[in-house]
Amino acid sequence: MSDTLLEVRGLRKHFHPKRRVTVRAVEDVSFSIRRGEAFGLVGESGCGKSTAARALLRLIEPDAGSVRFGGADVLTARGASLKAIRRRMQIVFQDPYSSLDPRQSIGGALTEPMRVHGIAEGRDARRRAGALLEEVGLPPAALDRYPHEFSGGQRQRIGIARALALEPELIVADEPVSALDVSVQAQVLLLLEDLRRRRGLAFLFVSHDLSVVRWFCERVAVMYLGRIVEEGPVARVLNAPLHPYAAMLRDAYPVPDPAHRAALPRIIGEIPSAAAPPPGCPFHPRCVHAMPRCSTEPPALLAKDDGAVACHLHG
Repeated sequence: MSDTLLEVRGLRKHFHPKRRVTVRAVEDVSFSIRRGEAFGLVGESGCGKSTAARALLRLIEPDAGSVRFGGADVLTARGASLKAIRRRMQIVFQDPYSSLDPRQSIGGALTEPMRVHGIAEGRDARRRAGALLEEVGLPPAALDRYPHEFSGGQRQRIGIARALALEPELIVADEPVSALDVSVQAQVLLLLEDLRRRRGLAFLFVSHDLSVVRWFCERVAVMYLGRIVEEGPVARVLNAPLHPYAAMLRDAYPVPDPAHRAALPRIIGEIPSAAAPPPGCPFHPRCVHAMPRCSTEPPALLAKDDGAVACHLHG
């Protein structure tokens, strides 16, 4: 059996909000995730990381590319085959307030997917739902309560329990702690790490928080304007980035240690619009290392040492 669980190749998603306007949200994104691995996807807000995550799950339909999960073709699957794949791939959303139906009890939210997928019904489903709540640190008595009765951290634990209800192999965690208080973030991250180890789960962890990704993930891909510009082991990418944009992200992140205070680096320009990306390398208008070819020739994502980088400095 191959160690690769998820393989994404050439994923593309464009939006057309207005006539003659094309927003290139995701452009030629490729990466793979091994079984039981935590893989991070990072970048500034609007870089396309959440769109890429939802497109590979087909929560939004991608325009092009291929997604293979455990050998099955996700993008061509239909009917029962797609339903079977979706049982194995689940998502935890960013906002714990809008991700739960306020009119549905917690028990209903947890047992509904079991019923739809034919896993359990009635008392058996309720028993399983109670066990899931205990696993994420909530009492089974919460089954009869409603989302408004819980705090943000508790709601996110319920969202995690719902993602676990179908016993998936992969969880897409889309900014799962960014809407929570710092102390609650730590608790939820510890919960996710414990679940990953005990259940052997793989994670696609979408985040803009480099410290969270450094702690939780083993490998990471850096996105800029819809494209992956660098990929590799977390320690190497965040400690010794190859791409100037990855270095800019690393240097701009504050270090909470008075002994290591430093002036934040000067960041050139603004993020270009995905509706009118610059020619050549999309980062070249902001790059201090830009060369003439950077403005005309898009760099390919090429293997480099223990990862990959899309930059003419290394091509």
